[in-house]
Amino acid sequence: MPEGDNVWFQARLLRRALAGQRLTRCDIRVPRYATVDFSGSMVDAVESRGKHLLIRVAGHIIHSHLKMEGTWQVYPAAEQRWHRPAHTARCILGTQHATAVGFSLGLLEVLPQDQEAAAVGHLGPDLLGSDWDAGEALRRLLAQPERAVGLALLDQRNLAGIGNIYRNELCFLAGVHPAIPVDQVSGLERMVDQAKRLLEANKDRPRSTTGGPARGDAALWVYGREGKPCKRCGSLIRYGTLGETAEPAQTRGIYFCPHCQPAP
Repeated sequence: MPEGDNVWFQARLLRRALAGQRLTRCDIRVPRYATVDFSGSMVDAVESRGKHLLIRVAGHIIHSHLKMEGTWQVYPAAEQRWHRPAHTARCILGTQHATAVGFSLGLLEVLPQDQEAAAVGHLGPDLLGSDWDAGEALRRLLAQPERAVGLALLDQRNLAGIGNIYRNELCFLAGVHPAIPVDQVSGLERMVDQAKRLLEANKDRPRSTTGGPARGDAALWVYGREGKPCKRCGSLIRYGTLGETAEPAQTRGIYFCPHCQPAP
């Protein structure tokens, strides 16, 4: 599941392939932008912002969000075979030496550069950004003290980069149930600091929140481990849902240890 660390890594991959290079190919497979062609233009920069990816070219921004299944991959310019089906490619950007392909992107749009705020202006401090501000993130989280901490952590307006995996893992590491209100979390500042440290540690490697091998069950404390024993106390990990409302479309899965994270 793509979260802030994955997007940071993909931005670096694209930056190495595209930044400072002139596009020889620009194929945006979204009907609204089908006539957009930046071929011949120089790519100025590639940046990540939370879970958003921004490619700056010719006074515009190619803005993408991976959502659940999206990914960017880079191939040598002469490579004709891709690792994903061609019909899932939504954006193809080529240079003399490389081809960057965005597959199954959950969001893809092209905006004039002066409209960047419309895409990412709502985001809180970026956990992997150069302008990271832990105090501001904490202030935003505490602005709704009665809100469940598991919902507040997922809200990209508070701090940008946390997805459902990190939300669940952070709550376990802090010993709090995701449904506990923000103002009842005694170690909220430590949670924010832990979020920063985990994403920094994982941005260059396969994700692990346990410090163990980044493969399968060894990599995670609770996420995806329903019915398995807690690695701390042996109680069986439980699964539930949490959302602003009871509507299924508004809820996300939570995983927790009933002993280490007592329900409110």
